Amino acid sequence: MIKTEDYFNRQIQLWGEETQASLESKKIAIIGSGGLGSSLALALGTSGIGQIDMIDFDSVSLHNIHRQIAFTLNDENKLKADVVVALMKSKNPFIEANAYTIPFSEFIKLENSYDLILDATDNLGTREEIDTYAREINTPWIYASVEEFNGQVCFFDEASFQVFNASDHKPGGITAPIVMHIASLQANIALRYLAGLTVVKDKLYYLYFNNEGELITQKFSMPKN
Repeated sequence: MIKTEDYFNRQIQLWGEETQASLESKKIAIIGSGGLGSSLALALGTSGIGQIDMIDFDSVSLHNIHRQIAFTLNDENKLKADVVVALMKSKNPFIEANAYTIPFSEFIKLENSYDLILDATDNLGTREEIDTYAREINTPWIYASVEEFNGQVCFFDEASFQVFNASDHKPGGITAPIVMHIASLQANIALRYLAGLTVVKDKLYYLYFNNEGELITQKFSMPKN
């Protein structure tokens, strides 16, 4: 029989058994199970968070697989959320993970409650819906986006998301590593928050490689509502 103190040994060394045990009562929703979502699931699915719900009605396409690390060629045409949830359960015997293979507009009607919501979508329209939903249920959320060799992350608590101009802009291309890089930052912020550690809220982190190949991180305070 697998014991939690053995499975989560390194995190317990980091912050102790009490903090690790506190994660068992936490519930999060990850909206999107593609590039960011599958990376978040792998990063957080084995962290000790009690419940992780994946929301995505899309299926795996061949062009997804190179940057969406939860999927293999054998997963083509399968529902992304189903595959990601099965993967989390195969790695962590202590997690409750659920797949909601419905549009986000239908998911919000279920009136679930969460400690934190993570954006892993690829369009501003859905992110505006997430922002509205998060405010309605009084829950913070973490925004993230990627494009080419750059990405951005922000923990939204009191700031206004309206600073982003909603459009139908589509990324020209995305490298696989930047997806994992941004998801890692997003996951670290999420885990710190859920563990009761300090996080910076309502500040946008913008990471990019300049023309010399140097990784630059800029920070922008977001306007409040």
